[in-house]
Amino acid sequence: MWRMLIGMTVMAGTLVLSGACWAQDNADVAEGAKLYKRTCLACHANEAGQNKVGPALFGVVGRKAGSAPGFSYSQAMKTAGVTWDDATIDKYIADPRKFLPGNKMAYAGLKKGEERKEIIAYLKTLH
Repeated sequence: MWRMLIGMTVMAGTLVLSGACWAQDNADVAEGAKLYKRTCLACHANEAGQNKVGPALFGVVGRKAGSAPGFSYSQAMKTAGVTWDDATIDKYIADPRKFLPGNKMAYAGLKKGEERKEIIAYLKTLH
């Protein structure tokens, strides 16, 4: 009887904690979507194949830099040898010119680390 009660208590605690993590992830994604609209959407579509001034960012996480179909990349981006993941996206959007000199992105960078994390969380949903 006690074992079953303890097991149920542990299970309930696990569900509560995982629910809290899920809610936090959703909050980050929701805030990231707002930030994306405010800072990225003017130049980058969030739909596949919809390039604008910059390439579409649909499916960017896990993609090799300079490889989105139909976009004319700088030589620096085409030869960067970077695969976009949390760390590389974070460094790039913090200071695009410093991360990859010679790229065409005319953006000074997003200085707040928490905002970059939220945008990255949103980008991960675009697949």
